[in-house]
Amino acid sequence: MKEEVPRKQKIKFKPSNSKKTDKSWIAKTTVITFTMSAVFSLLSNSVMDMVSIWVAILILLAIVFVGILFDIIGMAVTSAEEAVFHSMAVQRVKYAKGAIALIKSKEKVSNFCNDVVGDICGIVSGSASAAVVAFVLNSNPNLNSVVMSLVITATVAALTVGGKAVGKSIAMRYSNYIIYNAARVLSILKFRK
Repeated sequence: MKEEVPRKQKIKFKPSNSKKTDKSWIAKTTVITFTMSAVFSLLSNSVMDMVSIWVAILILLAIVFVGILFDIIGMAVTSAEEAVFHSMAVQRVKYAKGAIALIKSKEKVSNFCNDVVGDICGIVSGSASAAVVAFVLNSNPNLNSVVMSLVITATVAALTVGGKAVGKSIAMRYSNYIIYNAARVLSILKFRK
């Protein structure tokens, strides 16, 4: 008896979303990233030259923390449930509409938080860690520059990656809570303007 060999099947995948790529958003994001990266690099380099080693380390840790925080928000917006906020909006819960707006534009919010702010923080933390290495070597010229550079940059990388790994699990578990509070902060910032 002859076994039947399955025929090759053509498989077609359709995009999950019918929205077209927003080319103006891509252009805006590129310009925003360039501008923010230049400004933050300039600020961090000029500030790092004027402060003590401990303040420089605190600035470096703050940059890493901001990157992790925005990564959490970017991950949370992709996994938050829009229906929850619609029911909150019906009950006139404050900031629910802002959360819905964030979720409806989750591609842009995620791109801004994860890619724009996250990558800028990664780049700026790299230059800030180089400044910290320079501080340490200037105050202790006996130290091996290669070892010192390796220790500091590896520590910063480990803190960033480890923090983002922990942040992703927090973002998945508490996504609705995170997005609600992000909408709350944004509404406060809009009100103050």
